[in-house]
Amino acid sequence: MLTDITFAIDHAEAGQRIDRVLAARFPTSTRAFCREAVALGDVRLNGAACLKGAKAQAGEVVSVIRLAEARDNRVQPDPSLAAEVVFEDNGLIAVSKPAGQPVHPLSWHERGTLMNGLVARYPELAGVGDQPLMAGALHRIDTGTSGLVLVARTDAMFAFLRAQFAAQAVDKIYLALVEGRVDAPARLAHHLAHHPSSRGKMVDARSLAAPGRRLFAKTAYRPVERIGGYTLLEVSIRTGVTHQIRCQLALGGHPVVNDILYGARPVLGCTRHFLHAARATILLPDGLPFALSAPLTPDFAAFLMRCRGK
Repeated sequence: MLTDITFAIDHAEAGQRIDRVLAARFPTSTRAFCREAVALGDVRLNGAACLKGAKAQAGEVVSVIRLAEARDNRVQPDPSLAAEVVFEDNGLIAVSKPAGQPVHPLSWHERGTLMNGLVARYPELAGVGDQPLMAGALHRIDTGTSGLVLVARTDAMFAFLRAQFAAQAVDKIYLALVEGRVDAPARLAHHLAHHPSSRGKMVDARSLAAPGRRLFAKTAYRPVERIGGYTLLEVSIRTGVTHQIRCQLALGGHPVVNDILYGARPVLGCTRHFLHAARATILLPDGLPFALSAPLTPDFAAFLMRCRGK
């Protein structure tokens, strides 16, 4: 981390954007970090806030309060975050994530995610994998979804298991409480695409005039229990498209309870949608299948009891 640096713009730098000047002057940083520092107000020009896109003039004084370097692009440990570890050995950790917590940060200075807590408990994770801000996490689940997340503790285990996820060889089982009555098992198959104006939302690609990238998703489900006006489903997927289960169940006429983004009715007093990553089956290096599971989180279990009238 570079801090408390002051310099004057020379004639060769005159007319350039401040972030370009910073990137050239401080090669241990990155262009993205230089833009971020400007946006965060960590760069001052002649003592005043430096506007995004500002161009420097010869003789002007730049003050860098804080500028991240490439080596800082890692998940920062946050020991205040407890994680419910349901399995661990020398190569793998399985965690039950609560609803409302992101799996990993989107920037080096973000805190409060699952991986911030795990890096504090298992420091070796900070250097595992091919994406520094994933810190060994092998997959993602939505912030509002609870349940199982698998994390590799070594690069060798990361490469071995990540290949299984990429090959869609990991059998993932979810529990979904959905609106309406579901009487029979079914399979859903759609090409999904990002909604052009609703950030993060997925839609059936056929509904868009120009869908852009189309992502094929397959979801199978079977009813487990009828609970009032809802049905508890066991859902199986191997593909891993963003919001796959939530979007496809809604397209099938049964949105996940309280999943307002996908058309569910809001439930008074609830801040989560009722989707839980329950199990995953992987292959171990010896070729044997290995199943890991995460029990329903207390809030999900309590909501089911409430719906059952108990």
